[in-house]
Amino acid sequence: MTKCYFIRHGKTEWNLEGRYQGGQGDSPLLPQSYRDIVSLGHYLEPIRFSRMYVSPLPRTKMTAIFLKEALNQDMPIIINENLREFNLGKMEGMRFTEVKQRYPEELHDFRSAPANYNPARIQGETFQELIERMQPVVKKAVKLDKNGDQNLLFVSHGAALVALIQSLLGTPIADIRKNGGLTNSSVTIVETLDHGQTFQLLKWNDTQFLHHKISQSDTI
Repeated sequence: MTKCYFIRHGKTEWNLEGRYQGGQGDSPLLPQSYRDIVSLGHYLEPIRFSRMYVSPLPRTKMTAIFLKEALNQDMPIIINENLREFNLGKMEGMRFTEVKQRYPEELHDFRSAPANYNPARIQGETFQELIERMQPVVKKAVKLDKNGDQNLLFVSHGAALVALIQSLLGTPIADIRKNGGLTNSSVTIVETLDHGQTFQLLKWNDTQFLHHKISQSDTI
């Protein structure tokens, strides 16, 4: 079986401030995030990983670099443009409170009714568009595992990973929030027994290794 370990990047300044970062915006990781990433690395250290696929945004690249160091494993880090966060258009950089005032319908649907989400007014990306660019990254990575015994890491973003993982599990867009969101520095694990034709969930949003209380701004 091939196992895929999906990591959400460490918490950033904009996460703390309640701002949307999206696929173009970015902000530095918080000091606590580096400690969280080290804790994650120690938690995953017994597992041998073959490759790490990473979003090109600085917050994910820094997460990947520190995670690899904490794992103490020699594996390639592969930057893939298609692992970026959602393109949130005009909402990027805005505080959640401001988005709620200016784009209440888009915000509600993005968070609570994804099947109804229409990002045309904010010049953003749909759930289907995101899934269509992210799924092939995972499926191509899985196909490289000829013996079906590799462990693969994917370092990406909260909203994007929720949509991607649920789509791999066959969840309709309307239900992609059924398991909730993903916490900064969390790991979600799925496996495939048939080289990527189907996937099964093993763990969702695992944070047991984090040595602090999870706050509301940690999860999206």
